[in-house]
Amino acid sequence: MRLRNLFLFGAAALAIASPPSADTEEDITRENTYFNGKKVPPILELTPANYKEELKKSKFLMVKHFSPWCGHCQEFLPTFQTLYEYYYTSKPVGKDADFTGFYDFRFAELNCVAYADLCTENKVAAWPTTILFEDGEPLVTFRGVKHISVLSGAVEDALEKVKPNTRPKTLELPEPGDKTSPDAKAETEKTEKADAREKGSEKELVKETEKEKETETSTAASADASTEGEATPKKTYTVNYNTPSQKVTLKPSNPNPKGLSVPLTWELFQSMVTLTQEPWFVKFYAPWCHHCQAMAPNWEQLAKEMKGRLNIGEVNCDRDTRLCKELRVRGYPSIMFFKGGEKVEYEGLRGLGDFVQYAEKAIDLSSGVPDVDFDSFKALEEKEEVIFLYFYDHATTSEDFLSLERYPLSLIGKAKLVKTRDPKLYDRYKITTWPRLIVSREGRPTYYTPLAPREMRDTRMVLNWMKSVWLPLVPELTPSNARDIMDGKIVVLGVLNRENEDSFRGAIREMKSAANEWMDKQIQLFQIHRQDLRDAKQLRIEEAEDRGDQRALRNAKNIRINMDRSDMKEATFAWVDGNFWQRWIRTTYGIDAKDGDRVIINDEDKRRYWDQTSTGNPIVPSRTSILETLNKVTVNPPKLKPKLTIGVIEKMFFDIKMTFKEHPYLSMGCILGIAFGLFQWLMGRTTRRARSHFKLEEGVGMKESKPSTLFGGSSNTATKAD
Repeated sequence: MRLRNLFLFGAAALAIASPPSADTEEDITRENTYFNGKKVPPILELTPANYKEELKKSKFLMVKHFSPWCGHCQEFLPTFQTLYEYYYTSKPVGKDADFTGFYDFRFAELNCVAYADLCTENKVAAWPTTILFEDGEPLVTFRGVKHISVLSGAVEDALEKVKPNTRPKTLELPEPGDKTSPDAKAETEKTEKADAREKGSEKELVKETEKEKETETSTAASADASTEGEATPKKTYTVNYNTPSQKVTLKPSNPNPKGLSVPLTWELFQSMVTLTQEPWFVKFYAPWCHHCQAMAPNWEQLAKEMKGRLNIGEVNCDRDTRLCKELRVRGYPSIMFFKGGEKVEYEGLRGLGDFVQYAEKAIDLSSGVPDVDFDSFKALEEKEEVIFLYFYDHATTSEDFLSLERYPLSLIGKAKLVKTRDPKLYDRYKITTWPRLIVSREGRPTYYTPLAPREMRDTRMVLNWMKSVWLPLVPELTPSNARDIMDGKIVVLGVLNRENEDSFRGAIREMKSAANEWMDKQIQLFQIHRQDLRDAKQLRIEEAEDRGDQRALRNAKNIRINMDRSDMKEATFAWVDGNFWQRWIRTTYGIDAKDGDRVIINDEDKRRYWDQTSTGNPIVPSRTSILETLNKVTVNPPKLKPKLTIGVIEKMFFDIKMTFKEHPYLSMGCILGIAFGLFQWLMGRTTRRARSHFKLEEGVGMKESKPSTLFGGSSNTATKAD
C-alpha cells in the first residue's frame, strides 16, 4: 500500500509562491561547475513552460524528480550531479566528439513541490524518482536513492543501443561529490611522476613512494583488524537491466545504528518508512494487550540482533489510531515488513529465532532481484529448495521489470526470486519466449503458463500462481504453513523421527521419489485428457464438414477445451516431526510416534484419513507403499475405507455444515421444502380437529331435538284423536 498526498498544503503554498523557472535571471546566473578540469554548465531545470519542448529536443533525457527539503533528495543530490558531470565531460571511444551531441543524451531535474502536476503526470509518488525518457516516453524508472553505478547502467544501455561499440568495456565511476574521474586521476598522477623523474626530483618521488607504502600498510592493517573484529556486511547492487549483471561493492548504509526499536508516530512513519526505500520491520501493539507484553522481550532482543542491518520499529495503536486504521491493523500484536511504501504482513511464530530468520531473509530479498548465470544458479540450487527464475532478454521493457520488483516482499520466508539472461539457462529450460517465469523445486521446473504481456505483468495473477507452487516438494509441516499445506488437498504426511539421521534421510528420499513419480503421472494423465478433448473436437469438425452443415461446423470450432482442474483434488507431500508433535499425532490419528516412522494420507476437508494399505499393514515411508495406497484413495469413491479424525456425532454436524457450504441453494431449497411440508401437516391436523369438534356438536344437537319431536308428534296425535 502506498501512502501519498502527505504534503498537500506545503506543495500548494510553494506552487502559489511562483517558484523560479529556467528562464529567469536567477537560473541564467547559476554558477558553472568543473569536472576533470572541464567546465560543466548548470543542469537543465524543467518547468511547465519548457517541459514538452525539452522532451522532444533530444532522444534521451534523464530527469530527477525531487523536493528541495526532502532529506533523501538532499542525500541523492551529489550522486546525480556527479553522474551528470561525468557523462557531460566524457567522450566516445575512438572519437573526438562531445557526449551530448554525439549520443543526443541530456540530463535534467524537476522540482515536484513547485510543479506538482508535472510529477503527477509522470506517476511520481515518492521522492527522489529518476526517469530515463526515450523519445518522450519513460524507458526506465528508479525510485528512491540509487547508487551512481545503478544509474550508470541504465545510461550505458541507452548509449549502446543508439551507438554500438562506442562505449568502454569497463567503467571506473567517481564517488558522489568527486570532481575528477578515477581514470583521469590516475593519468594525472602518472604525468606528475613522469615530470618529477624528468626534473630529477628524486626526493619528491621517494616521498610519494613512502606515502604509497604507508597507505598500503594502513589499509592492510585495517583489513586485518576488521577481519579479527566483527565483519561488516557488504552489499552488492545490480548495475543495469539489459546487460549481464555487473556487481560493485558499496559502503553500506547504517540502519538501526543503536540496536533499538524506534517508536513511530504518524508523522515519523510517513517520513522514515513510507517515503523512503529503507526496509522496516514494525510491530503494532496496544499497552494493555497481554500477548504484546509477552512478545516485548523478544522484540527488543531482535532490535539488538539487527543492529546496523535492519530498521526495527513499533507503533502504539492506542495513541496512533489513525495510522493503525490506515494500515488495517486487525488485531494485536500485528507485525508488518515495509519497503518503499509497500508492505507484507508477518504470519509466522513470535519466538526470537523465528523473528531473526524472517529478518535475515527480508534483508536479502528486499535488496532487489539479483541476476544469476548458469554457474551461480547451480550453486543457489544447492542452498535453496524453491527458486523462482525470471527469464528476460534485450527487448524486455521497464514495465516488466517494475512488475517483477513487486514480488520479493511477498516471497520473504517462502522462496528465492532471481532473474537471468544466460543462454545456458535458456537451453536448460527450453525457453524460447521472453519474459518467462518458472519455479524450480528440487531441480524440477514448473512453468507459469500465461505468456501474454498483460498476464505477465498482472501482479495478482502471478502471486496467486506463486502461492500455489512456493512450497518445496516435501515441506515440513509447521503451524505457520499448516493451512497452506492441508486445506483443499489430500496430504501424504510422513511422521518421522528427526533424531535418527540415517532413517530420516532415507525416509525423506523415499517421499521425494514418490512425490516426483506421482507428479509425473498426473502430468501424463493431464496431457492424455487434453488430447482426448482435442480429438473429440476434431471429430465434430470433420463430421460437420462431411455433412456440409455450416452451423454445426461453427459450433464445433467454437468448442473450448476446458482444462480447469479445480474439481480435482490435488495430492501433496509433507512431513512432521513425530517427537515434537507427538501429542497432536496421537490424539488426532491415534498413532504413537515411538512405534517408528509412519505415513498418513489425510483429507482435511472431509475430516478423514488412511493409515493402512490394502493388505491392512501400516503405510511406511516407502515409495511403493505410498503410491500403492495413494492410487486407491484418490479415486471417487475411495477403494479403502477411511478413518475419522472427529467423533460420529461431530461428523454428522460437520457434514451438514459442509453441505450448506458446498450447496447453499439446494440446502435452502430442502429446508424450505421441509418447512412447507411441516406447515401443511400442522395446518391439516388443526383442520381435522376443528371438523371433528363440529361433527360432535352437530350430533349432540340432533339427539336433544328428538324427544321434542316425539313429544310434539304424540301431542299432535292426541289432538287428532280428540
